[in-house]
Amino acid sequence: MISEKDIAGMEPFEKKVWLSSPTMHGEELEYVTKAYKTNWMSTVGENINEIEKNVAAYVGCRYAVALSAGTAALHLAIRLAGEKLYGLPRTNEGTLRGHRVFCSDMTFDATVNPIAYENGEAVFIDTERDTWNMDPAALEKAFELYPDVRLIDIAHLYGTPGKIDEIRQIARAHHALIIEDAAESFGATYKGQETGSFGDCNAISFNGNKIITGSAGGMFLTDSKEDADRIRKWSTQSREDAPWYQHEEMGYNYRMSNVIAGVVRGQLPHLEEHIAQKRAIYERYREGFADLPVTMNPYDAENSVPNFWLSCLLIDRSAMCRQVRGEQEPLYLAEHGKSCPTEILDAISSINAEGRPIWKPMHLQPMYRMNPFITARGNGRAQSNAYIDEGRAVDVGADIFQRGLCLPSDNKMEPWQQDRIIEIVHRCFA
Repeated sequence: MISEKDIAGMEPFEKKVWLSSPTMHGEELEYVTKAYKTNWMSTVGENINEIEKNVAAYVGCRYAVALSAGTAALHLAIRLAGEKLYGLPRTNEGTLRGHRVFCSDMTFDATVNPIAYENGEAVFIDTERDTWNMDPAALEKAFELYPDVRLIDIAHLYGTPGKIDEIRQIARAHHALIIEDAAESFGATYKGQETGSFGDCNAISFNGNKIITGSAGGMFLTDSKEDADRIRKWSTQSREDAPWYQHEEMGYNYRMSNVIAGVVRGQLPHLEEHIAQKRAIYERYREGFADLPVTMNPYDAENSVPNFWLSCLLIDRSAMCRQVRGEQEPLYLAEHGKSCPTEILDAISSINAEGRPIWKPMHLQPMYRMNPFITARGNGRAQSNAYIDEGRAVDVGADIFQRGLCLPSDNKMEPWQQDRIIEIVHRCFA
């Protein structure tokens, strides 16, 4: 339990320590300035061409299409998959038209919302403990309940690859396509292969807090020239090859600008450096918390190398003080020798550092509470959303959300600053 006296005895950082902020190097400004001086400020130019070529080469796919956001990449991936599976929409009601899609449950809603954009229904698949990603056992159960589903939308949480081989095997057995949301995992590998190359359609993000940033932006990745051309056309308002503005299908203003591409271009050479810095932060936390009743966000060290985008902490169930969360506000009762995410996040904030709760699972979000939710033990709704049964987690994602938090993971954080954060977490359990 941490008291006001404990907090008062630790001076706040003069400059805020962020969860994950952009790390700039200088080359970014050179490429942005070049775009300015040559007047290529719109959605065409050398910077866009170069990052498409370089990202495709890094990930190991044949084609990349630079877009305005990772969400735009996911939307067009979902639209394309729906078209492949169900044909062209007769009107503009969306390519999914009421079809279901199996989705990662513990993720940011950008993974899921594009399904609604295309008039589909998300079916949320519970999380497994080994990597905090989609549970293959729950996915197999979902196909037993909904055998007609033909699309899986998976995310790699906090830069950690999921159980890709198992998920792909299930997808093949059920003739399903995979959308791979690698927005958080650019640079992470599974069995030596880059994430963003495993799905039938793939997306990464260059949002301001990602490991490589353009301030905004994202990318669609594929081995299919036909698919890349389709996405490129849709992203530029679906203009036809005519001397006037001819439009025969729905289009979007989703292309990345050459200015943002300049920032990404300057960032790309530093990806491995950023990953090494993020890994050092993760390891320093792991060592610093070795004597506490907590664990770090896990990964499969035998098969995968995360990019360690965010370092997260999970409190042992026996060391949790009582905590409840409303829709927007949490409450907890402090107890000696115990703590909870709310107390730790408040303590971190008190010294001018930024943490965050774990992503709230999608099936607990008000806008998606009526959607199906599948656990490894069956339909999660039949469990009345209870997430503990005889000491075992029924709803793994809700359990991790209840006991987990994201720690300050900014790669500009100094070791002494991280040591102070480690110290204040210790005080929470004192």
